Amino acid sequence: MRATRFHWWEAVLCLAVTLAVTLVCVCVGSVALPLRETSGILLGALRGETLESASASILLRVRLPRVLAVALIGASLSLCGASMQGLLRNPLADGSTLGVSSGASLGAAVAIVTGFTLPGLPIPGTAVMAMVFAFAALVAILSLSYALDSGLSTQTILLFGVVFSMLVTSLLSLLIAFSGEKLRSITFWTMGSLSGVGYPSVGLLLAALLLGGGVLLSQATALNAFTMGETRALHLGIPVRRVKLTVMITVSALVGVCVSVGGGIGFVGLATPHMVRFLSGPNHKRLLPYSVFGGAVFLLLCDLAARTALAPVELPIGVVTSLIGAGVFFMIYIRSRKRRRHP
Repeated sequence: MRATRFHWWEAVLCLAVTLAVTLVCVCVGSVALPLRETSGILLGALRGETLESASASILLRVRLPRVLAVALIGASLSLCGASMQGLLRNPLADGSTLGVSSGASLGAAVAIVTGFTLPGLPIPGTAVMAMVFAFAALVAILSLSYALDSGLSTQTILLFGVVFSMLVTSLLSLLIAFSGEKLRSITFWTMGSLSGVGYPSVGLLLAALLLGGGVLLSQATALNAFTMGETRALHLGIPVRRVKLTVMITVSALVGVCVSVGGGIGFVGLATPHMVRFLSGPNHKRLLPYSVFGGAVFLLLCDLAARTALAPVELPIGVVTSLIGAGVFFMIYIRSRKRRRHP
């Protein structure tokens, strides 16, 4: 019989695995750093020591912020995917289902083409524009859905999300057609890129995950009720409309922040919840925490492959996640089909 809650020892075990994978990703790269040296540099930095070596510069200024950003983005996208799959009762849903990530990508492309910057901010102009467009996309989709259906049914919201994504794709293609020399930058962004990520972006991702993740984890009981249908959830005393808006707005904000920092990184929110469901079961009180750690580990390993597979050439991380995620998802689908035929 599966457990109904996430135990403390599971949290400790998941955290230990995540930290171990993080440490491996910090050590391995185009310039390999021994574990002893890496540990010494990290401990010295925690003690506030001034480190001037080339290894310390590579580790603290380039590799560590990137690895931390990768882990936080993976955790956020996976948590969003698990929440949306529970809310919509659709195994193909993820954090980008509402079209918010498409809006964020359009904002980033506009910033790249126009050269938009805000001199006083520690994060790039592309990230600012991506977050603004992500929020605008959410407002537009919910407003149009409400105008057509005041009950904000799931089907209506999904319909507008799909239509909006198609519209944004057309606008993005138009921008690319007139981007000229900036074509490479836009293309690389849409495929996902975490090169050059700094600590301000890590702080932004951490704050978003703590706030948004806390909200989503608090909705685990409601999401369990949603698996039986919205009508049954309403009969159980769940405020269906409020939960839908809370989850959708939180997911959209969290996805918007992730896209603003890392670009378009697909399949994390779609595939990872299915992988961790083998360990956690369908109960969202366990599935959501497992998705946080599973998403972090999955994207860390994908980023490691992107940095080392064809070194010194770096692959876009979105390409790696799509290749691995599609294969994993296909295997899970085949396995589930066989299980239904031979219970």
